[in-house]
Amino acid sequence: MVDGTAVSPLTTATLAGLVCIAIVSIGEWIQVRRTRRVAKLAFGPEGRPAVWARSVPVIRVATMGIVAWGLAVLICEPPRIAEVEPAPEASKHVLVCLDSSPSMFAEDAGQRDPDSGEFQQRMVRGGEVIQAVLDRLDAENTRITVFGVYTRAVPIVEETFDKSVVQNLFDGLPVFSAFEPGPTQLSSSISDAIEYARRWPDKSALLLVVSDGDSTDNTPIRAVPKAIADTVVIGLGQTGQATTVAGHASRQDADSLRSLADQLHGTYFDANVRHLPSELMSRLSIIQPRVADGVGLREAAVVAVCLGASLLSMLLPALCLFGAPRQRNDVMRWESQFPVARPSRIEPVSGEPV
Repeated sequence: MVDGTAVSPLTTATLAGLVCIAIVSIGEWIQVRRTRRVAKLAFGPEGRPAVWARSVPVIRVATMGIVAWGLAVLICEPPRIAEVEPAPEASKHVLVCLDSSPSMFAEDAGQRDPDSGEFQQRMVRGGEVIQAVLDRLDAENTRITVFGVYTRAVPIVEETFDKSVVQNLFDGLPVFSAFEPGPTQLSSSISDAIEYARRWPDKSALLLVVSDGDSTDNTPIRAVPKAIADTVVIGLGQTGQATTVAGHASRQDADSLRSLADQLHGTYFDANVRHLPSELMSRLSIIQPRVADGVGLREAAVVAVCLGASLLSMLLPALCLFGAPRQRNDVMRWESQFPVARPSRIEPVSGEPV
């Protein structure tokens, strides 16, 4: 801080780089003076290194300055998480139809816990799968709406941008208590829920259906609104073994969910153990990852450190192999292969002056 004004990380890093350049320049100047004394021994009769090697001191000074600048930026500039201000009018929507029947609280989902030996609730497992989708959303332009579907369709969350609010619904909250008890009317409830999407622009919404398919409702799905661009039906619960829930044997009805996905012009995926594959996620237009607007200061610093360190690490091997002039290298290579016999020391004849 200078005169009450904070010094920016960029200024600090620039000063650090200049100081490093000055120190390394002095060191290189001293090294050049020392090398001149043994130049002919090191480089041959000409006493000069290869043409490219003459620029090594400058390269070394520059790379050391770049590395110092980058390290100073990484030290002084803390990582920042952008706080995105939601747009007043969303251009994308996610409509979640959450099966809120009691069977969704059966514990037969996910991997068996190695300590307790128990499975997860279907609802909790569904929250993990949905979270992977929510993490890929653009919070600035996307709104999330959740409908509970059981004996009828009930809006739980309407057009929120807060992902944590949605995630809290999957923490074992008994949402079925908000409905009148009765058989699960899955198809008819979903038909009522998707009518909400007719207020949105065409091809602007993603429909996610989270269910175990445990329903006897065979009502055909009404016309899908044009606003829904993609649909994924997420199946939960074991398909082969039933779990007893309130005296009722419940399991994931994969055939029913697959038929539901066909009526909604979407894709069915059994997510009881696996997460949604990247291939499927990449096909969903609404959750395509955003391209960064530009390179930040920390990103530039990382590039500078990596580039400078790489150049410095390559200089020494390059100098050892190609630092001397080509003629000198050839002579040294020839002498190493065909050593020249040197005359032994001639002893003086007795009586002769030494």
